[in-house]
Amino acid sequence: MQYVLLVYRGDTPVPGTDEWNALPDDEQKQIYAGYQALATAKGSTPGTPVGLPDSATTVRAENGNTLVTDGPYVGIKEAIGAYFVFEGDDLDAALKLAAQAPALTYGGAVEVRPAEAYWE
Repeated sequence: MQYVLLVYRGDTPVPGTDEWNALPDDEQKQIYAGYQALATAKGSTPGTPVGLPDSATTVRAENGNTLVTDGPYVGIKEAIGAYFVFEGDDLDAALKLAAQAPALTYGGAVEVRPAEAYWE
């Protein structure tokens, strides 16, 4: 079964920011190692890197009109920082992998969804 793991970054510092630069080197290395472990876990396929929320553009529809606004659809804490596709035996295996995400240490979360076509 395939699962999509959506990593919500919470307050996880991002490389290239002042918050990231303020972290001790060993903590930066732990974050990199944590995501590398997710990306290289058996059955895991990392998604294409996504930009920071402040680089997002959101498209909505209202009263038949298309609205385009700068910024993310959700608040920064809820923004997706990464995603992975995981092929495993069951939901428990996907949850075990999700529990390793460094974002959990910084108030983030990982949403796990089965990868299935519900429109067929």
